[in-house]
Amino acid sequence: MVFSGTATKYLAEKICLSLGCPLGQLQITKFSDGEFAVSYEESIRGRDIFLVQSTFPNSDNLMELLLMIDAAKRASARTINAVIPYFGWARQDRKDKPRVSIGAKLVADLLSVAGVNRVITMDLHADQIQGFFDVPVDHLYGSSVILPYLQSLNLEDLVIASPDVGGSKRANTYAKFLGCPLVLCNKTRARANVVATMQIIGDVEGKNVVIVDDMVDTAGTITKAADLMKASGAKTVRACASHCVMSGPASERVQESALEEIVFTDSIPYTQRCAKVKQLSVADTFAEAIRRVINNQSISDLYLI
Repeated sequence: MVFSGTATKYLAEKICLSLGCPLGQLQITKFSDGEFAVSYEESIRGRDIFLVQSTFPNSDNLMELLLMIDAAKRASARTINAVIPYFGWARQDRKDKPRVSIGAKLVADLLSVAGVNRVITMDLHADQIQGFFDVPVDHLYGSSVILPYLQSLNLEDLVIASPDVGGSKRANTYAKFLGCPLVLCNKTRARANVVATMQIIGDVEGKNVVIVDDMVDTAGTITKAADLMKASGAKTVRACASHCVMSGPASERVQESALEEIVFTDSIPYTQRCAKVKQLSVADTFAEAIRRVINNQSISDLYLI
């Protein structure tokens, strides 16, 4: 049985359509002070439950998921599986300076204590976050829909670029799969979400460049990289990322940048208007993963890279 929280119902409906099953009946009652309660409107005793909810801001989305897990546990569900297309707080995966929290570990602990038996997620900000959980984690990749789209463009003189050194492993994997060169951007930050300086390492002159990242938040880095590559002689510059956070001035920055287009999955809903933003659905990917979990089959061959 598949259920959804408020924020990710659009994706859960697509997943259910792919699975050929109805979306479960779940009621979320909100009180005037902002508190809310979760109740299942049908019996789930002895059933395998899949709860679809991305934990992007605000924090209500995470709290909804925790309450859904707790309610399912108290209603005697056989297994409780959290399907989290976008795992929030993933950027807080280590202590990069003294006296800071590790939000990704905290969220993993909250889910475990609430009673989850398995987590299915996609493109974690750092792969090691899987080790924060004491339950199985099935880690899917947005490349399963992004790479076929890039191949369909039939771009000549293609170059894959990483917007920072930290994303070089991901970009290198794309470049190897597509059989094209890799270039890097070396950046320094003045503070969070603010890029101070950036330099290109590699040749982009006369090339069709695709910048690869895991998420785009304020779009400061990716638009700065695109403008710099265009100024360095690139023929066209596109970008692709799994998670469409796109907060604050991101849409305006993308619209005014040198980017031809920016491609995301639909792990996060995008409601703002920007003609350059394109979303590809990962509903079939998650549906197939759910089907294989139920049938105790391997999901490793779902990965293109």
